[in-house]
Amino acid sequence: MNDTEFLATIHPWSTLTFEALDALSGDFRMRRVDAGDTVYRVGDLLEGLYILRSGSVEVTDQDGGTLSTLGPRNVFGERGLMRDGRAATTARALAATELLMLPAGQFRALIDGNAELRDFFARARPPRAQPPGLATLRVDQLMTPDPATIGPETTIADAARIMRDRHISSLMVAERGLLLGILTIRDISGRVVAEGLSPDAPVTRAMTPDPVSLPADAIGSDVLHLMMERGIGHVPILGNTGLGNTGLGSTGLGNTGAGNTGLVGIVTQTDLTRFQAESSAGVIGDVARAPDGAALARATARIPQLLAQLVGAGNRHDVVTRLITDIADAVTRRLLTLAEADLGSPPVPYLWLACGSQGRQEQTGVSDQDNAMMLSDDARPEHDAYFGALAAYVSNGLDECGYVFCPGEMMATTPRWRQPVRVWRKYFRGWIDRPDPMAQMLASVMFDLRPIGGDHTLYDGLHSETLKAASKNSIFVAHMVSNALTHAPPLGLWRGLTTLRAGEHRDRLDLKLSGVVPVVDLGRIYALRGRLAPVRTRARIEAARDAGVISDGGGRDLLDAYDLIAQTRLDHQAKQVRRGQKPDNFMAPADLSEFERSHLRDAFVVVRRMQSAAGQGRSLP
Repeated sequence: MNDTEFLATIHPWSTLTFEALDALSGDFRMRRVDAGDTVYRVGDLLEGLYILRSGSVEVTDQDGGTLSTLGPRNVFGERGLMRDGRAATTARALAATELLMLPAGQFRALIDGNAELRDFFARARPPRAQPPGLATLRVDQLMTPDPATIGPETTIADAARIMRDRHISSLMVAERGLLLGILTIRDISGRVVAEGLSPDAPVTRAMTPDPVSLPADAIGSDVLHLMMERGIGHVPILGNTGLGNTGLGSTGLGNTGAGNTGLVGIVTQTDLTRFQAESSAGVIGDVARAPDGAALARATARIPQLLAQLVGAGNRHDVVTRLITDIADAVTRRLLTLAEADLGSPPVPYLWLACGSQGRQEQTGVSDQDNAMMLSDDARPEHDAYFGALAAYVSNGLDECGYVFCPGEMMATTPRWRQPVRVWRKYFRGWIDRPDPMAQMLASVMFDLRPIGGDHTLYDGLHSETLKAASKNSIFVAHMVSNALTHAPPLGLWRGLTTLRAGEHRDRLDLKLSGVVPVVDLGRIYALRGRLAPVRTRARIEAARDAGVISDGGGRDLLDAYDLIAQTRLDHQAKQVRRGQKPDNFMAPADLSEFERSHLRDAFVVVRRMQSAAGQGRSLP
């Protein structure tokens, strides 16, 4: 077989015409390497792109850890060529080896003139078109900036005249930079006209105090979901980052404690008419009005079709999972409200928290429930009967809605995970001080906690103080790293993909445990080492890169790898839904094209490389 015929058997060269390939083959040079010799080392200026004609090559990281073993027809060296021209790994021949080498200059000329080859060697799919809509639109692009503001001493009559003259439906009530409340036309109708309140009374008598709000970095669907669930038509936008004040009451969305400063705008229902995100918002609207668990289950039954629709529209994986998780949050809060209506008011304040994928806002079409409950330190033993019944009501309702019970019983129905705040602090201290394997597993789950409904003040400071204490304990960090490395990417010899060997899903890739979970574990380690506040995996990686916990290049590579793996998982689930199947995490490699399999392998190699770096306690160049 001559070089032209050989190249024609390898993707992506097989996409070229025979004439183009025949002309290109003349640019390749033959290089023979003896067993044990090095092709290149980390940091070397690469001569070109290599293709294995015969023999075997081992690729290792800068600490000597094996990343992959390559056989005939494998291509290597492209990552360094696509970045700065220097090798990111070391390649060593394991046997007498023949290599075809395309010099760096010819390689760059080739990809400059061929978009398909350029996309292939960039190890990334072509950018997905982002459809305009609330799913991806930041509220600072949607809001009306600098909303009309009045002081608390303004009379209702004067406020009404301002709204009439400016043709607006609301006024912000603020003092010394703090947002005190909002006055709307509906407030004037319902609290002034209907109740006979004097027009000369101050607006504080008619306004809605402490209104729900969002930060300027929220997305438009957050606004619509909030309006649908709370039945409001105006959402103030604050300039500070964080979650804002997204609700009121023990079973509302909860005050996250993000602060009340820097009013920069307002979003009204009128502002939303230009944009549509009815799919996810429609489900949340039905959830917010559901009278019982059966109605909630009917609403959540639409989630698989919603996922397929969102993926089909070209939305990024992190946008899709955020919207899907919003529904789970709304279902949980609605069940808390229904439970309180049935059981009566709670004897002491409590907080319902999500962990796992819901805690990270990364739910897909396949999700079990992982949750916990924090009680006020005023709770007494006799109060547990109430909270046990509350937990059972919510967990049973979640199961009815498709969020199946956690196999490990990591749920608020388990008394261990339904405790006063002081006990939770004791839990975290114990796990950090005595990092045995069980402690590592529990700590890994609990580092993803996120408040859902109840008194959010119970969680104030706990996350940050736990991160601080954990990051100071080098033994605990080492155990966490070791625990994180137990989930390995599905890579075997010859750089192939390894599938499950037995069971119902034999010969398939587990895109959860072997795909996204290794990256989730890495993100958690970065957050621990850098004391980083984000809980979502992608946000953790970005924060780690920005804080120098990992290098800029390593962070970019891992983000690209995570995006590809997570998007492949969602694409697989969406295809199953469209075929009328129940979505799962198990995909046959044959369902992917050679192009897709090659890129998925490369993504897993990046994850393995970052795991090796994490195990050595360093960042990658």
